[in-house]
Amino acid sequence: MAIKVISFFNIRTLVCLLVVSSCLGPVYPGSSSSNTTTSEYIQLPRRGGVMRNDCYNKTDLPTERVVVDFSSRVVENEYIITFTGYFSARARHSFITSALHGSGVKNWGLVPRLNPAKNYPSDFEVVKLQEKSDEGLEALESHPNVKRVATHKKLTRTLKYLKVKPKASSSTVLNSPCVKTKSTSPDSWEQSFHSSRPINRKSLSLAGAFWHSPVRHRSRNLLRAIPRQISSALQAEILWSMGYTGANVKVAIFDTGLAEDHPHFKRGRIKDRTNWTHEKTLEDGLGHGTFVAGVISSNKDCLGFAPDADIYVFRVFTNNQVSYTSWFLDAFNYAILKKINVLNLSIGGPDFMDHPFVDKVWELTANKVIMVSAIGNDGPLYGTLNNPADQMDVIGVGGINFDNQIARFSSRGMTTWELPFGYGRMKPDIVTYGSQVRGSAMRGGCRSLSGTSVASPVVAGAVTLLYSAVLNRAHVVNPASMKQALMASAKRLPGSNMFEQGHGKLDLVKAYQVLRSYKPQASLSPSYVDLTECPYMWPYCTQPMYYGAMPVIVNVTILNGMGVSGKILEKPLWQPYTPQFGNYIEVAFSYPTELWPWSGYLAVSISVSKGAANWDGIAQGLVTLTVTSPPEDGEKSARTSTIKLPIKAKIIPTPPRSKRVLWDQYHNLRYPPGYFPRDNLRMKNDPLDWNGDHIHTNFRDMYTHLRNSGYYVEVLGSPFTCFDASQYGTLLIVDAEEEYFPGEVTKLKQDIDNGLSLIIFADWYNISVMKKVKFYDENTRQWWMPDTGGANIPAINDLLSPLGMAFSDEVYEGEFTLGEHEMYYASGTSIAKFPEDGLLITQSLKDQ
Repeated sequence: MAIKVISFFNIRTLVCLLVVSSCLGPVYPGSSSSNTTTSEYIQLPRRGGVMRNDCYNKTDLPTERVVVDFSSRVVENEYIITFTGYFSARARHSFITSALHGSGVKNWGLVPRLNPAKNYPSDFEVVKLQEKSDEGLEALESHPNVKRVATHKKLTRTLKYLKVKPKASSSTVLNSPCVKTKSTSPDSWEQSFHSSRPINRKSLSLAGAFWHSPVRHRSRNLLRAIPRQISSALQAEILWSMGYTGANVKVAIFDTGLAEDHPHFKRGRIKDRTNWTHEKTLEDGLGHGTFVAGVISSNKDCLGFAPDADIYVFRVFTNNQVSYTSWFLDAFNYAILKKINVLNLSIGGPDFMDHPFVDKVWELTANKVIMVSAIGNDGPLYGTLNNPADQMDVIGVGGINFDNQIARFSSRGMTTWELPFGYGRMKPDIVTYGSQVRGSAMRGGCRSLSGTSVASPVVAGAVTLLYSAVLNRAHVVNPASMKQALMASAKRLPGSNMFEQGHGKLDLVKAYQVLRSYKPQASLSPSYVDLTECPYMWPYCTQPMYYGAMPVIVNVTILNGMGVSGKILEKPLWQPYTPQFGNYIEVAFSYPTELWPWSGYLAVSISVSKGAANWDGIAQGLVTLTVTSPPEDGEKSARTSTIKLPIKAKIIPTPPRSKRVLWDQYHNLRYPPGYFPRDNLRMKNDPLDWNGDHIHTNFRDMYTHLRNSGYYVEVLGSPFTCFDASQYGTLLIVDAEEEYFPGEVTKLKQDIDNGLSLIIFADWYNISVMKKVKFYDENTRQWWMPDTGGANIPAINDLLSPLGMAFSDEVYEGEFTLGEHEMYYASGTSIAKFPEDGLLITQSLKDQ
């Protein structure tokens, strides 16, 4: 990955214009100065060779690759009105009429919802206003029976089929019963995902180098044959031999539909097929829903896990791969009504702020529906998790190949809900096979498919089978207990960190053993915090702690198998191990007043005490907390469970100021609330930038190289007025979108005068270009105008004004040579103003 840099130096300040392109190679650090000013000069050479797709490594079969794009758009002037309860259609209409009366809104209507839920009470309506009215929205929000007013969103998933002929490999297993040697079957195909997320910045990923490492390449000579049956790969036959086959378990498949008479499913097992789209069909016109259903419950050719399960098919996507939030809400309500046990959602997106959708998922799981969802296909990039798989109450599934290695396409954690003030949670929850898995084709026969949308039904099928095996103990089976069983039994994969694999690989048989003896309890994910354990505890394990550093925040998920609601009794207790120097660790906590549904969080803030300012060693201790839930039927007393969280940390003497770098997270928007364009204007396949920036996600390579160069990197989650600049050599501002308070501008000038170095990485901002990159959404009939450019250059210029510096509003691109490094500069601005005594490096580039 390459960085395109125009750099400007003076004695204490380095301002860099940086643009990152996804097609370029890994970051390589240069040298740094050693006096009071620390300026890390980062250079990125171009990468040679072609990115290898790890899906194609075992056969030379002709295949089809499916490219999938996902996008989310707001439907103009349509709003989801969520009520405080379930009401009849007449009552809902009355509430809205009453709310809008006197608001000045004359022309409005309800969007028709012609689906199986129309005859039942509902907790929402979709209102269309002829024109936007703030008064009307405020009137709706103020009505006593209205819980929330949110924009209505349209979801689009686009499938593109590309013919691919993989090259033969020395590791190919010929004449194996698991591998066809010559096949031209149209049902043998691969699924590769191109994300709608911006990959131009996130390509600063170490994974690119990892997947091309010589050791990894040599390991391909040891590849195993692809199992013909995915059920056999996870030893489903063992549970089948005990008489467990998914019987009496209701499993819902939210996808593209399924043919009623498909030959792979037992007669009578498809209990219900419903259509929630505006198309008048129940059939699967794309094959994705058929494949997913087959992995879960096929009884022929390519076997599923639970052939006797009751299948409920929910067609929520059209043949054009379009859906709406309201379709999902109605379908979810219907699933609750039908008392579904397990729900597979192989569909997801980055929009965790689609509040009606997120709220409804919570309601689903609160009704004991075990939801299994794909974590996403935006790997190997970090911080790319999809919703709802990133929710605590949902089983989020990542993918591995049949060599038990994390699949390249599988999205990585952390979650980004908590940014910028906290730290993301551990996800995925577990991983399983998701590469070249065989499942049912649309008209019979089998096909091969790759993606976390494949791994998800593998887990959903396994969960359905497990559920049927413990029906005699159904009273203890719920979304939390099932997840606890899967996590406790999962097999840790060597060489992968917790944001890649979660708790490890699904182990079906061990999960059954756990469930068979399970007692309702609370547990933690992760179950311990060892800041010395690499690589599993990455990034925590890569940097020791020291006195004066920003606290290390570990966001632990609490799973409560005792009940849908619960709470933490009293304050968690920190117990330092005295012989293990636990008194050198200071711990603080943040947690919710209520755990619901089935889960909550425990944010653990870890810092070093002053007494360890010059100490070097390992410190350990234990956090203890007690969770309680109301008694179940027939019980007289509340349920309680005491949990222990061991903590272990490496402590070193506080490093010198010149070696300490502070990353500004506070001014990076965690989630674009509007249309934020991509940094690289040439990347036009999806104009939206979904990701916030973080040193441990899309800039993790920068973090790695700074650490390898001897620097200590800390994260600032508060304004500039809240940190002691005398402790740091460099403040690192990367692609900031947020405004700066006047007090921050003043303080930063003082801090620089007192020896703080400043590095700014920014992109372009040009109003004319922003107008040109606007686009018209034909489905919502709405123009989308960028809220800012690649970075908020006007705000950055306000920050730089006291320093006599400013960026321009020009946008440039081009190739140039800097020292011995070839560079490519993509869609960046230039320096408009700089101190005369500064050092300015210039290049002639193309004006975009």
